[in-house]
Amino acid sequence: MTVVTKAWLGLGGNIGNVPSAMANALQRLDHDADISITSVSPVYKTPPWGVEDQAWFHNCCAEIETILSPEQLLEACQEAEREGKRERIVRWGPRTIDVDILVFEGVEQNEQRLTLPHPRMLERAFVIVPLADIASSLVLQNKECREWANSMDSSDLELISTDQDWWKLV
Repeated sequence: MTVVTKAWLGLGGNIGNVPSAMANALQRLDHDADISITSVSPVYKTPPWGVEDQAWFHNCCAEIETILSPEQLLEACQEAEREGKRERIVRWGPRTIDVDILVFEGVEQNEQRLTLPHPRMLERAFVIVPLADIASSLVLQNKECREWANSMDSSDLELISTDQDWWKLV
């Protein structure tokens, strides 16, 4: 019997046409026979985090269903990044596309290659706000995602699109 698991991804970037790059990554993942995109948040324009002397980012989150293991899903996400010309030069630096696994249902792990849930997502409004748009009742550290979002300063996040099918139209 094949087990289908939900997972949530965070996408972003700040080089080139990022909404198009995110749409391409989502379409690539959705065309994988082992992955199905079930919901995508609106796009937000957000200030840089970590390395602050760079262009603002565009960010969104996606809910998927998959039969892949977390490690196999990580490979699929990294392949989508490679197809989007992602270069890993500076940590938290400029990039064309970034696809992170935020939560993989039922999995908690702290491995060198992949830590789940994502270890820094609760510090980042640019992750939690779009995640709350599609998974408001998802429980993260004994608190619903909407509660995390409501407790964060998101005043510098700019809603770019409210159409949740934006990624299919690019």
